[in-house]
Amino acid sequence: MTKHRFEEILLPTGWAGDQVVETDTDGRILSVSAAPENSILPLIRGAAVPGMPNLHSHAFQRAMAGLAERAGPGADSFWTWRQVMYGFVEKLTPEDVEAIATNLYREMLKAGYTAVAEFHYLHHAPDGQPYDNIAEMGERIAAAAKATGIGLTLCPVLYAHGGFGGESAGDGQRRFLNDAERYLRLLEGCGSAVRNLNGGRLGVAPHSLRAVTGDLLSDVLAASDGITGHGPVHIHIAEQMKEVDDCLIWSGQRPVDWLYEHFAVDDRWCLIHATHITESERERIVTSKAVAGICPTTEANLGDGLFPAAEFESEGGIWGIGSDSHISVSPVEELRWLEYGQRLFHRGRNLITAGPGSSTGRTLYDAALRGGAQALGQKLGRIEAGHRADIVVLDRSSATIAGRSSDAVLDAWLFAGNINPVRDVMAGGVWAVQDGEITAS
Repeated sequence: MTKHRFEEILLPTGWAGDQVVETDTDGRILSVSAAPENSILPLIRGAAVPGMPNLHSHAFQRAMAGLAERAGPGADSFWTWRQVMYGFVEKLTPEDVEAIATNLYREMLKAGYTAVAEFHYLHHAPDGQPYDNIAEMGERIAAAAKATGIGLTLCPVLYAHGGFGGESAGDGQRRFLNDAERYLRLLEGCGSAVRNLNGGRLGVAPHSLRAVTGDLLSDVLAASDGITGHGPVHIHIAEQMKEVDDCLIWSGQRPVDWLYEHFAVDDRWCLIHATHITESERERIVTSKAVAGICPTTEANLGDGLFPAAEFESEGGIWGIGSDSHISVSPVEELRWLEYGQRLFHRGRNLITAGPGSSTGRTLYDAALRGGAQALGQKLGRIEAGHRADIVVLDRSSATIAGRSSDAVLDAWLFAGNINPVRDVMAGGVWAVQDGEITAS
């Protein structure tokens, strides 16, 4: 057991001064209590907050960030970006993927992300044939998490088709494809890879309604619960208008409506993007307690559109943030641009808030912690007994937050510049970052 004494720390009950956090050998918080008088424990200066879960990552895409920023011969969109991605993914080896993920997870930790849901769909060799170890790529992702100390919910992706109604996949997708039987073997292998991680969890990720049929998804969900332990279910949905239009042509329904009509969507589910939804679809998501997985910097980079975050928040919707394609690796940018997108759309200010007088930064941070923890299916995002000891310490000497305390720290961090004030990061009870530098191997 180890004790850490913090100058100022954000607890579920609010900000508190001079608190001792006791952790066990598994990286869980045993207790949080006021430091006794005349305590000899060293005082960790700064403002300590829960580490942020990142609910949506495609790790390999960090290495292609910037490669699609050239105008094509026609109109550019997600669909033209996807062709660049297909060309890039052809070249990656398992060793490449492990190295990319390891460096990415170090970036995440230094930015204040302490756990990640990896939406992992690069499974096979370049010719589309499985590696001798079908879970080779999943094991590489788990190895990157182990090397860095970041918490990992590994969500192997079920990808079988190239369009609605079971259309054949294209050559660019061959490294992603599995039928039900092969996918379940892959899932079992990935489960073994995360089983011994500090902060490891397994989920299921149907890529999208474009990539799976209803029957295939039903079969896999029924068979996977015993493997994942009733783990999270993540799916891309309603990200682009073309996807919505194609779904209407195929089924007569919009994607979110179709999903809710055919599956019992509940709080295990994370609906990634859900950008283009109607008021009634939004109501269905809110009522079901599913998480909306919002990725503002990627959605902006791809020109996808704006999620109706202000309305969703006011209705009690649960949401979290992800860095997705990793065009940016920063919870600050995700939260800032989530709010700024709403300001630009609605032509107003302080739109995602808990009410008059509330801190916008605190509202954003608290909501993203809650939704991220739920989406990852782990006890995260709260500095209290039983939760993973993920703590981010912000440096008060940083110009960004100098002279600030309590909620004003979060307001300044999220909205007052691009200097990163993250000094120390504890991930699973271990100091993964100290003085802004990675300490984990």
